[in-house]
Amino acid sequence: MTSPVLLFSYGTLQKRSIQIANFGRELAGRADALPGYAIRLVPVLDPKIAALTGETQHAAAEPSPDPDDAIPGIVFEITPDELALADQYEQAANYRRISVTLRSGAQAWVYVRA
Repeated sequence: MTSPVLLFSYGTLQKRSIQIANFGRELAGRADALPGYAIRLVPVLDPKIAALTGETQHAAAEPSPDPDDAIPGIVFEITPDELALADQYEQAANYRRISVTLRSGAQAWVYVRA
């Protein structure tokens, strides 16, 4: 059995419908935050993603010059295969995946603006 990985979500991956569409199951998670980052809204360019999410803009995490900034979200425990599926989903938003330390001290993957 492979070890689970942590994925921090501050956007659409928190939605049950998106989880089922991408992973075939609803994810269980816990609240956490990404310190040192702020949200910037950017347009959804892919019409299929806009239809799936029901949104015309999506949140993009960007480093903030304000050390007090933090993005609230949910940290999920997923499999490495599910992380690869998340990579495919987030590719349309032009995100890149990085490893971060969350407010709780947990190490997790997160998608940030490329």
